[in-house]
Amino acid sequence: MADVKLQGVAKAYGETTILQGVDLEIRDGEFMVFVGPSGCGKSTLLRVIAGLEDITRGELSIGGRVVNDVPPAERGIAMVFQSYALYPHMNLYDNMAFGLQLAKVPKGEIDRAVRQAARVLHIEHLLDRKPRDLSGGQRQRVAIGRAIVRQPQVFLFDEPLSNLDTALRVRMRYEFAKLHQDLKTTMVYVTHDQVEAMTLADRIAVLSAGRLEQVGAPLGLYEHPANLFVARFIGSPEMNVLDATLESADALGAAVRLADGTRLRCAVDATGAAPGAPVKLGLRPEHLKQAAEDAAQAIEVRVTFVEPLGGTTYAYCEHASAEARTLTCQLDGQVLPRAGQALRLAVQEDRAYLFDADGRAFARHSAAGRA
Repeated sequence: MADVKLQGVAKAYGETTILQGVDLEIRDGEFMVFVGPSGCGKSTLLRVIAGLEDITRGELSIGGRVVNDVPPAERGIAMVFQSYALYPHMNLYDNMAFGLQLAKVPKGEIDRAVRQAARVLHIEHLLDRKPRDLSGGQRQRVAIGRAIVRQPQVFLFDEPLSNLDTALRVRMRYEFAKLHQDLKTTMVYVTHDQVEAMTLADRIAVLSAGRLEQVGAPLGLYEHPANLFVARFIGSPEMNVLDATLESADALGAAVRLADGTRLRCAVDATGAAPGAPVKLGLRPEHLKQAAEDAAQAIEVRVTFVEPLGGTTYAYCEHASAEARTLTCQLDGQVLPRAGQALRLAVQEDRAYLFDADGRAFARHSAAGRA
């Protein structure tokens, strides 16, 4: 196993900068997930670690060794691509053994490595088959097995589940988690799917436009996002964002006023913020419930569309202060409001988020989450 350290790592193609000075330490044996929207630089960062892209500026080390100029084959890494890249004319055994055969590893060692990887991945019974005879999930296991037999210090995965259907993706997430538990090897995983990130990661690195926005444990990022970008990217459905004006602030909390005059309190430390300043109020859909008559604070919305999913109902509502005037709330599956119906939604003071005009988060008093 090995740690991976990036210090000021930048990547540019001519005048176009893709990575803008990334500083990150991936711990020995950690499962690190890179997330972000398309074009944010997460796959480029993975390819830089792999040695498939040169570094324009900065330093990269793996296991304490600077590898800026070290070829990919000598970095102690193994990469699994989105496309699997299996040889169609070879059976699974030969696909997994091919890299070791090229390295002239003795046949006995190759056989032991291939069969052990096959046992770990539960594909021993498939070794004589060709890739065309396999399902998508089985092909992915073969691609992972080809990486395992190399016994790398670091595994790199570039959106490995994006070609699979929804049900298989869920099952394969479990397989990846178990694989990490069994191998205890450093793994770096790229995905645009933040549910995968929340499920698999020890820590998540959130990227935007080539910059590292925040790094932390999944629940830590969910509970304590550093800024509005992270808050909206982590969590599904996306956080609701409402325009508001700060009325008052101290170490105990802040009071804001929405466009319709509704006054709400948030358990945040907004000390130093000026009354009258524009702010953004963040409310997660899962924290908005139908308000009881004695609810301390609530907002009035009008339902525009209802999405019943069995155990959960999502109601898409209209509110004057919400971005695009649309607000989402997550209700119990037995609650089925009608389009056009007015709803009163309770806002919990300790579940509200507040951001300044530049998108920086005010510190929340909630003790939930982990760093």
